[in-house]
Amino acid sequence: MHLIDFIIFIVFTLGVVVFGCSFFKKGSSADEFTSAGHSIPGWVVGMSIFATYVSSISYIGYPGKAFASNWNAFVFSLSIPIASYFAAKYFVPFYRHSGSVSAYTFLEEKFGAWARLYASACYLLTQIARMGSILYLLAVPMYILMGWNLHIVIIATSIGIIIYSMLGGLKAVIWADAIQGIILIGGAVVCLGILMFSMPEGPMQTFDIAINSPEGNKFSLGAFTSDLTTSTFWVCLIYGIFINLQNYGIDQNYVQRYHAAKTDKDAKFSALFGGYLFIPVSALFFLIGSALYSYYTAGVAPLPAEIAEKPDYVFPYFIVNELPVGLRGLLIASIFAAGMSTVSTSVTSAATILLTDYFRPFFLKARYVTDRLRHHDPNDHHKHQKLELAILRLSSVGVGVLGIIVAIAMLSVESIIDAWWTLSSIFSGGMLGLFLLGCMPRKINRTAALIGCVCGVLVIAWISLAGMWSLPGIHLHEYLAIVLGTCTIFLVGFLSTWLYQVGRKK
Repeated sequence: MHLIDFIIFIVFTLGVVVFGCSFFKKGSSADEFTSAGHSIPGWVVGMSIFATYVSSISYIGYPGKAFASNWNAFVFSLSIPIASYFAAKYFVPFYRHSGSVSAYTFLEEKFGAWARLYASACYLLTQIARMGSILYLLAVPMYILMGWNLHIVIIATSIGIIIYSMLGGLKAVIWADAIQGIILIGGAVVCLGILMFSMPEGPMQTFDIAINSPEGNKFSLGAFTSDLTTSTFWVCLIYGIFINLQNYGIDQNYVQRYHAAKTDKDAKFSALFGGYLFIPVSALFFLIGSALYSYYTAGVAPLPAEIAEKPDYVFPYFIVNELPVGLRGLLIASIFAAGMSTVSTSVTSAATILLTDYFRPFFLKARYVTDRLRHHDPNDHHKHQKLELAILRLSSVGVGVLGIIVAIAMLSVESIIDAWWTLSSIFSGGMLGLFLLGCMPRKINRTAALIGCVCGVLVIAWISLAGMWSLPGIHLHEYLAIVLGTCTIFLVGFLSTWLYQVGRKK
């Protein structure tokens, strides 16, 4: 690695950490940490939502997926407009006027504490899995570039992210996201231009080779069949609709950003802007993957067999070996920008959930009331705020450490995007179904909701384990776990309530 590239990378990475830490304010409150004082412009929140979508999973995983197979995974992006529309019209106003920064308070009001704990636990598991996937992908370029130990890179990067997330809170995360989002788009555009204009017969050769590859059309969106055991166009589309509705509707990452915006109008704009921007940018990453395939197939440069067998390594390998000095450092910095923004978001939101859904209702509330009754100290409120802020910061550290452990466990995974999508589908737990039950005009019986939830978890467990353990019966694709889990929870909860009401009338 040239000294100039190293300087660019170090300056950027340390600059992000310092910039995030600059938002640290002595005497800050838990509300400011979790909702940024409701003071962020809409376009900044929108860029933050976009940057949360575009993690290292997108920056490295999408090109790797397109290089190895086709554009099937891009179908996920095509489902985003549906979720963005519902978010702007229904979810944003609902959460802005809910009075709670937690996405899961609503479930407790509808169905009891168990619903809130179930959904928040699913969310925490999902975020820890996501952090691990992204931290792993952050370490890959540095392993290829410098030969640095993957474990050390994962740990060192995590420490930097945890520091500025812990000190600056959501305001630091959102503003850092916005800057990182602009940098990562610029880096990807430049990289694609170099790939296509390096082709011996010009940019159009990229498309000719990719379309006529021996493995099939590299721009294919997948088979349009009704097969539910493989990743067809329809499986990916349905998966994308459910995941994105869940993201916008009940994901703490997004709900906190709705609260952070200055006004309701800003919050609605951010939901639409962040989602729609992801569609062309994700297409850009898939195009980079197809261009990489054409680039190496045309023999513009050699590709070692051990790299070709690990698709997630191909784009970092290209950056390291084919880009000019200076630009190489910028692209590595862009990959880190993508990953750091998403990990910092997960750290902050997970810490918020630990405070609002676990510490506050079970430990802090009783202690706060007891202290006020016993001592009548006017400073009790201030002390309580300091305690909550300390819990948020310690929780940030704890979640970060768990993310490191998962990242190290990910080192043996072949395709990170497949691993992440599978874990996301399983850990999400169909909590979207519980949310939809709560939104029903007809009041759903609490016991019926619990029965639906249990049935949904059993369906998810079956889909997830049937193929792995070679169980008898139908084996569906793992992406459908969230789809069928959500539908099961909703339908069983609704029908159980109906049967209960019919039984009472008789």
